[in-house]
Amino acid sequence: MSDPIARLTLLLARLPGVGEKTAQRLAFHILETPPDYAQDLAAALLALRQEVRLCSVCCNLTAQDPCVICKDSQRDARMICVVETVPDLLAVERTREFRGRYHVLHGALSPLDGVGPDQLRLKELVARLAPERSGQAVEEVIVATDPTVEGEATALYITRLVKPLGVRVTRIAQGVPMGGDLEYADQVTLARAISGRREI
Repeated sequence: MSDPIARLTLLLARLPGVGEKTAQRLAFHILETPPDYAQDLAAALLALRQEVRLCSVCCNLTAQDPCVICKDSQRDARMICVVETVPDLLAVERTREFRGRYHVLHGALSPLDGVGPDQLRLKELVARLAPERSGQAVEEVIVATDPTVEGEATALYITRLVKPLGVRVTRIAQGVPMGGDLEYADQVTLARAISGRREI
């Protein structure tokens, strides 16, 4: 498309949750702002793609490696909370109930969608459970996957993978509605789910 407005509208409409009308409104908003705003927005988008990468420890998205959470010496290295996505990690962080470390899988098991164990960051999780790697033995893995069919299947797979290593495996307590996503749960519900976790 040669028309810059139509091209930007088309690109914005490809974002999740953005329809054609919203995309068009955003395109016109950008057009009406000072030129510096468009340049800053473009620079931020480029920096996002060029500078953000996976943390070599927890697989979180970060601009510095290791990420801020992994570098925090005040966090309890004996506990790892396993989440499906980075927004899930942020949701648990907002509760301020968990002061351990995290591990991001970047998905959940879903054979129908072609997502198997090799597509998730499970090898990195198992590697972290070796005491010589972290300098301190991990005592508990908290599985905080979504309460969906895929999330439950992933939780069971992680349990079978981790328990033979002699590490305690717990699952966050129900309190998050079945079929819901952690990303959209309120802070109180998530806080209760973390503090009321149970053995799998």
